[in-house]
Amino acid sequence: MSIVSVSFLAFALGLCILWFLVPKRMQWWVLLAFSLGFYALGGLENLPWLLLTALSVWWTAQRIQAHADGEKEWLAAHKADAAKEERAARKAKGKKTRRRLLIGCVLLNIGVLCAFKYVHFLLAQANQIAGLFGGAVYDSVCWIVPLGISFYTFQTVGYLCDVYWGRVRAERNPLKLLLFTSFFPQITQGPISAWNDLAGQLFAPHSLDYEGFSKGAQRLIWGFFKKMVVANILSVYVQDVFANYDSYLGLTVFLGALCYAAQIYADFSGYMDIMCGLCQILGIRLTENFNRPYFSKSIAEYWRRWHISLGVWFKNYVYYPIAMAKWNQRLGKAAKKRLGKAFGAYLPATMALVATWLATGLWHGASWSYIAWGGVNGLFIIFSMWMEGPYARWKKALHIREDARLWRCFQVGRTFLLVTFIKVLPEVGTLGDGLGLWRRIFTAPGLPRSMKELLPFVDSYRNLAAVLLGVGLMLLVSLLQRKGSVRGLMERKLPYLLRIFIFVVLFFLIVYFGVPASGGLGDFMYAQF
Repeated sequence: MSIVSVSFLAFALGLCILWFLVPKRMQWWVLLAFSLGFYALGGLENLPWLLLTALSVWWTAQRIQAHADGEKEWLAAHKADAAKEERAARKAKGKKTRRRLLIGCVLLNIGVLCAFKYVHFLLAQANQIAGLFGGAVYDSVCWIVPLGISFYTFQTVGYLCDVYWGRVRAERNPLKLLLFTSFFPQITQGPISAWNDLAGQLFAPHSLDYEGFSKGAQRLIWGFFKKMVVANILSVYVQDVFANYDSYLGLTVFLGALCYAAQIYADFSGYMDIMCGLCQILGIRLTENFNRPYFSKSIAEYWRRWHISLGVWFKNYVYYPIAMAKWNQRLGKAAKKRLGKAFGAYLPATMALVATWLATGLWHGASWSYIAWGGVNGLFIIFSMWMEGPYARWKKALHIREDARLWRCFQVGRTFLLVTFIKVLPEVGTLGDGLGLWRRIFTAPGLPRSMKELLPFVDSYRNLAAVLLGVGLMLLVSLLQRKGSVRGLMERKLPYLLRIFIFVVLFFLIVYFGVPASGGLGDFMYAQF
């Protein structure tokens, strides 16, 4: 079901009506039914894999929790009569058992994810190698990747790790864990929520609240505007540039890359606004996934502001476990002795960052272009970490103040350009195509002689005006967000009728520009992950 469709609006309206009509203790049942229905509409053949993940994680979490509780009871009962060595042996044995349960379930679910997403890629590489020797690898796999498998797998694996570490208690009701797994507003594009952040809201009673309804509806309209007016119109321009970059001037290709940066932000954050707005109407607060990312002063800061929940997941479940692993810490200590204190101090974090960004690239797509994309992001972050000391000395020598406005503007502009160039690398096609687009920008100089030569990919200047208006509004909202919620600011500063007028205008722009621009286009860009 497309989110930007009348059928989805009817689906959301039906959910809201039933949500507030049924007894409060039954609300989560309504949400579970609609979530499974939403997922089934995306393909009934995908449902068994979702159920496999939910039930395997539920069963494993129950076993881990029961084992941990049993160990605590035994230790408490034998606190006085058990020797210290016996207690230590009991703890070690229990931890080993729970670790085996955790690893088994994680391997099962990550294995399913990898089988669907990466088998074709691996077979293609094997065929290339076999071709060097005149052979071939048989590839008859024709799997379709289940909807949202990357998101619900990571979310449930995170929950299972939290149970293993004792951060949360295992949920005893398998249907409640199934709702946590299948919660439809986030299953296709995130956010990837932690159990402690989401579960309590899913199962708590909720009443209709005017403020929640009003602000949720406002955010819904804003999200549809960003997606249908800005992202969908820009999508046509970007596709043209990416398909024909060899025939355009470098400046035109560069403008196409800037269009892509605006498109992917409007598309992804537009989805988040739609789903966060719907959830706010229901009384549920989704984790925010964006925090003005294009105002970041470094690549590392950008990834703390863009797709925040994915970054937090990789930090909690990949980066920290590797950085703090005993083997990695021993490696750092050995490096300190042989290669210097600074080298040894940075080495464990570097190892963790390499693994994290390799995994991040592969998560986004099974191709060398995505692996390169992850590698370039990781390289910038690692290089910046290693150069912290020299940077500080250079800035001091040049009398550069961190709080100077001109310096901050330089940092933001530099980071935005770097992010823009990195973004297009996997989106043009193959890795060679991405590098070719980079090369075209710098090797096809020349000034356009007309607006048509500068923007040959623009099919309608009326649509271009709508896009410029939309991008300008997104920039204005991002600037205002420094002072807090824009909806709250409007409520305090603007009369009621003027606020209504603003959203009526947005609705008109969606109908007039967005609906025609959305015809024939696919759904949201991140839904492919």
